[in-house]
Amino acid sequence: MLTFEEKQQIIETIPELTRKDVSMKRVNYHYEESLYEKTVVVQHLHPNGNGFIYVAGIPGYDTDERGLVNIREASEEELRKIIADSIKALSEGAPEPQAIVQKFVNNEGEELILMEEQGFWNLYHGLNLEESFGDYNEADVYLIEEEFVRVEDEDDAQ
Repeated sequence: MLTFEEKQQIIETIPELTRKDVSMKRVNYHYEESLYEKTVVVQHLHPNGNGFIYVAGIPGYDTDERGLVNIREASEEELRKIIADSIKALSEGAPEPQAIVQKFVNNEGEELILMEEQGFWNLYHGLNLEESFGDYNEADVYLIEEEFVRVEDEDDAQ
């Protein structure tokens, strides 16, 4: 296990982090350029070697309810990786959600477009809103009743 001093030395080689002393001789390290309100990367690094790193939402980490992972037993390599992952997550904007758009056609060649928008499934005929549904299943039932079938895009075929 790395000592408190060893962890401090490693963390302080990371120029993006700013040290802030807190109570009971503990130290926090902030990432001031965070795109989010959350700026603390290393929380409560304690003289006994215990401490936490914020990794909420990052796959591969077993976090507590606050999104923190304990670094008491972390090696230098693990410590650097966890901090790098945390900084990366705080410096990247949330990914744009992929819009779900599906095309449907009936026997007469009429086309309808089904789009998920802000939690609703909206069905368009051209630019006009034909119908709006609370979930996909409602839209699916409507389309079946109206004898529309989904047309696969080139993207779907891959």
